[in-house]
Amino acid sequence: MNDLRITHIGGPTTLIELAGVRLLTDPTFDEPGRRYSFGLGTSSVKTAGPAVAAGELGPIDAVLLTHDHHGDNLDVAGRALLPSVPVVLTTVSGARRLGGNATGLAPWRTARVGEIEVTATPARHGPPLSRPLVGEAVGFALRPPGSSSVIWISGDTVLFGGVRQVAARFTVDTAILHLGDVRFGLTGPISYTMNGRDAAGLVESLRPRKVVPVHYEGWSHFHEGRAGVEAAFPPGTLTWLTPGVPTTV
Repeated sequence: MNDLRITHIGGPTTLIELAGVRLLTDPTFDEPGRRYSFGLGTSSVKTAGPAVAAGELGPIDAVLLTHDHHGDNLDVAGRALLPSVPVVLTTVSGARRLGGNATGLAPWRTARVGEIEVTATPARHGPPLSRPLVGEAVGFALRPPGSSSVIWISGDTVLFGGVRQVAARFTVDTAILHLGDVRFGLTGPISYTMNGRDAAGLVESLRPRKVVPVHYEGWSHFHEGRAGVEAAFPPGTLTWLTPGVPTTV
């Protein structure tokens, strides 16, 4: 996919440019320093701001929102941006909460943005049976016209059978993986996103051409940063993006 360009803006937020379509994932544009509640007494502080301001993005064809109810995936400034885009693709429950231009996609359901086919993929943002507490999340597989492969955005998820199904259903060209090993002091060692070891195991099944880590820095609830992720992979496996720099992947 020679025309795939990704700009990592910070945390989970990326601008994906593909087949003439500009897609923004999980918009987070608040400045650092604020503490955000994640429910049940958990919270996190944003420690780094966006590498690109929301006003500098230019026109966006759609927002791909893996979930709407956590500030590290949709903060105040990100939420203010949503009405300016034609469509927001997100979870079914998130679309009900957001209303307006939001469309909910259950896993494996598909929508189109321009010439791009967007398929929602399963995500579980915590341990087994945690969905009633942590809420719904999804990933997204993007198929450009005429392509036999997809760009896959994992969304905030742990490693479980649902994400392993992606390898069975799709040929993945580029995997954009949400990592960071999210944990909270109140819930001890429980992880709410993948760590590097989980991601490395998943990549063995996916066998993508490129692996792009995101969602590993900029918040106090991340327990594994770049060094920990790199240590789990053979040298040269990962494509690290410089925040704010559009990169052809």
